[in-house]
Amino acid sequence: MIIRLIALTTLAYLVLPLVVVIGVSLTETKFLAFPPQGLTLSWYAVILENPTYIRSFLTSAGLAALATMAAMLVALPAAIAMTRYTFPGKSALSAVLLSPLVLPHIVIGAALLQFGASIGLVRNFPALLVGHVIIVTPFVLRTLLPLFSHDQLSQEEASRDLGASAWSTFFLVTLPQIKAGLVSGGIFAFITSFINVELSIFNTTSTLNTIPVQLFNYVQYSVDPSIAAVSSLTILAAAIAIILIDWLIGLDFLSGS
Repeated sequence: MIIRLIALTTLAYLVLPLVVVIGVSLTETKFLAFPPQGLTLSWYAVILENPTYIRSFLTSAGLAALATMAAMLVALPAAIAMTRYTFPGKSALSAVLLSPLVLPHIVIGAALLQFGASIGLVRNFPALLVGHVIIVTPFVLRTLLPLFSHDQLSQEEASRDLGASAWSTFFLVTLPQIKAGLVSGGIFAFITSFINVELSIFNTTSTLNTIPVQLFNYVQYSVDPSIAAVSSLTILAAAIAIILIDWLIGLDFLSGS
C-alpha cells in the first residue's frame, strides 16, 4: 500500500507540470495564467500560422533524427572495439567519446564555434549536426557498453565455429542481444538533441533555428501563452511517438524481452 502510494505520488509529481503547461496554453488571457481564464485554442492557431515556429520545429526534428542515426553509427563500432579488442589508446578513445557527458554543452558549443570559424563550418546546418552528434554519441555508447558481455562473446564464437560469416553473426546473434540498448540510447540521444539550447545557440541564425532556441529568444522580449502552446505540441508529439513505438515494435522491446 505504501509503495503504491509512493508510486502514485511520484507519477503525479511528474504529470502535474504537464497539466499546468497544457492548461496555460488554453487560457484566453494574453499572459500566463493557471487555472486558465476561459478556454481557447487561439494560441495554437498563432503557432500553426507562424512559419518561423513550423520551420524551427522541423529543423529540430530533422536535426535530432540525423544526429541520432549518426551517433548510432559511431557508437556501435566504438563499443565493439572497446569491448572486444585491446589496442593502444583504448582508454583515451573511451575518455574522448564519453567526455561530452561531463563537459558543459556551452563550453563545447563555444569551442566548436571557434574551431568551425577557422575552417568555414559555422552557423549552418552541418555545423549544428556535428555539434549534436558529439553531445549525443555518449548516450548511445553508455547504453551499449554493458551489453557486450563475455557470454555474448562465447555465442558469437560458437556462431563463427558453426560456419556463419562475421556479418551473419552480427545480425543474427549480436544485434538481437543489444537491440534494447541501441533503441534506448537512440531515444535518449534524440531527446537530448531535440531540447538542446546551450550548444545550438552558437550556430543558429535568424533563418536557421531550433525550436528550443526559438523559444529562448522569444521569452527574452515577450511572454505569452503561445510559449505554452509550443510546449504542449511538443508533449503531444512525444506522446504520439510513444504510442507509435508501442504499436510498431512494443514497449517491451526496450526491456529486451
